[in-house]
Amino acid sequence: MNTKLVESLLQVILSLSDEEQSLLEEKLFFDSSEPSTRDLMRLQLAQTGGVFQFLNDEPDIYSLKHGELI
Repeated sequence: MNTKLVESLLQVILSLSDEEQSLLEEKLFFDSSEPSTRDLMRLQLAQTGGVFQFLNDEPDIYSLKHGELI
């Protein structure tokens, strides 16, 4: 076991800002194939902020007969 390396890494991690530590934790412990909590929060903010409001004004050009039933 390389104790010195582990201790050095710990010192580097502890020197990171809270935001950098959170990013490191996310990269190490979360499945990157799923959206992160941060990504979901940004999407929610975008939706409630009106960024996608123009989609409500788009005509419905598809119906159930256009696709396969799930």
